[in-house]
Amino acid sequence: MLAELETFLNYLAVERGSSAHTLAAYRNDLSSLVSFLAEQSQPPTRWTSVVEQDIRAFLDDLDERGYANSTRSRKIAAARSFFRFMKDEQIIDDNPLVDVRQPRAGQSLPKVLSIDDVDQLLETAADLNSAEDARDYAMVEVMYAAGLRVSELVGLDLRDVDLDSGTVRTIGKGSKERIIPIYDTAVESVSEYVTFSRPSQVRPVGRRAAQSEFPRKSDENALFLNRRGGRITRQAFWLRLNRLAILAGISSKITPHMLRHSFATHLLHGGASLRHVQELLGHSSIATTQIYTHLTNEHVRSEYAKAHPRA
Repeated sequence: MLAELETFLNYLAVERGSSAHTLAAYRNDLSSLVSFLAEQSQPPTRWTSVVEQDIRAFLDDLDERGYANSTRSRKIAAARSFFRFMKDEQIIDDNPLVDVRQPRAGQSLPKVLSIDDVDQLLETAADLNSAEDARDYAMVEVMYAAGLRVSELVGLDLRDVDLDSGTVRTIGKGSKERIIPIYDTAVESVSEYVTFSRPSQVRPVGRRAAQSEFPRKSDENALFLNRRGGRITRQAFWLRLNRLAILAGISSKITPHMLRHSFATHLLHGGASLRHVQELLGHSSIATTQIYTHLTNEHVRSEYAKAHPRA
């Protein structure tokens, strides 16, 4: 059964251009289904043996384990895509999810930072002095300036930032290329990091490491490096960002994606068109971008309540 799962993941990677993060999410969600089926008293040995009752039992198990509706919905969505693929490829004759309703996830509004909080975060980052601090400052500036996903941010190479034109080039979901303008302060932060701090983080691969059975992969082209000279990871940036938030006195726990949400919301507050923001974020559908209009409507209502004498 694992062979079909690997075939599906390969299809997502090659034909759909799914990112490594998306592939990992599908693998995790579908592996939980495989594990559940394997634990049954009479586990199915082939996907053709899986029936609707098995899927409903899987949903009940997730419910008993206390999973949120959003998680259950995501796992069933992954299973639905997987079984649809197997049906199209004639691996199975019947799709056991045809009559299974997906749990309602409930759409929650994205959390954003206020402009004051962003300013405080950037001012705090700019005041720190180590090479890692300079890198963190440049990363936060670029992420907020361009609205990048964290995977896009850590995936940037040196050639992807054009300091002369003030643009960032990234490859997003579906292998779509975007070239995004960034403001002058972000350009300056990257320039200073690349000129003065990044050289101290570069670590040449020694002869012993090069001759080892598992030589360290060279990340010489990566824009943002960790202290060992490798490309910084999403998890490491998350930790560094929360450290910055604490130093800046921001009470709420923040995530890298909150900077992307803040980028979109603040642009709409400033008068940018929804279509323009959609292009900058790399959303394939404008419906995905429209969630930010709810946030701007809340902002308008709040300003109305403050300003109107009868409100």
